[in-house]
Amino acid sequence: MTPVLVFDIETIPDVDGIRRLDDLPATLTDAEVAEHAFAARREKTGSDFLPHHLQRIAAISCVFRDGQGFRVRSLGTPEDGEAALIQSFYRTIEKYTPQLVSWNGGGFDLPVLHYRALVHGIRASRYWDLGEDDRDFKWNNYISRYHSRHTDLMDVLAMYQARANAPLDALAKLCGFPGKLGMDGSQVWTAFRDGRIEEIRNYCETDVVNTYLLFCRFQLMRGGFSEREYEDEITHVKNALAMEPAPHWAEYLAAFGA
Repeated sequence: MTPVLVFDIETIPDVDGIRRLDDLPATLTDAEVAEHAFAARREKTGSDFLPHHLQRIAAISCVFRDGQGFRVRSLGTPEDGEAALIQSFYRTIEKYTPQLVSWNGGGFDLPVLHYRALVHGIRASRYWDLGEDDRDFKWNNYISRYHSRHTDLMDVLAMYQARANAPLDALAKLCGFPGKLGMDGSQVWTAFRDGRIEEIRNYCETDVVNTYLLFCRFQLMRGGFSEREYEDEITHVKNALAMEPAPHWAEYLAAFGA
């Protein structure tokens, strides 16, 4: 089977980049630099959500499903810098050429990964191949919106209409899955400043499992899974999570009714 790689990122303000771009004094704390950027953004757009190029990646979590089984992990370690996390993500693509799956990955996660990889000078030749190295990639690659090597579930289900977009948490719960646990994206910056990086990674991991479960439901809807195959896969995921020692999976399975 073609490996499936479901991914999600959690981000914080790129305070070093904001300092440099806005020529801010070194005496400002990270929190003050971030608030400066938030205030400018609120004045411009009414929201403090920063543009993609001013986001820094704090965590990347993935579900990897292949013939060997189901695994969910956050890339790298809590101590790794952003560049190491990004390199690990693209190295996985280089090694396995997986089917990428995301929720709003085309609108957020991948553009942020692109900008941050560019900033760090990270190579990702397999990911960026448009047919120069592998002719198959001319007709099916990771970059084209309408090719299947990356399936942005939110985008596909909304028929590429932003006004029809739905939140992951709501769709997961409507389909009988646990949804988000512990925090949401708006709380990541505070958690990061408090040193709760492990909590951020755990939260990101539950998001990619929610996304994988919705992908399974999507496969059932489109005929990629029979009803029996779908039920077997959901059971397989539950059994795999039950073997994970981290306590957030016990909480997740309890919310699943497992």
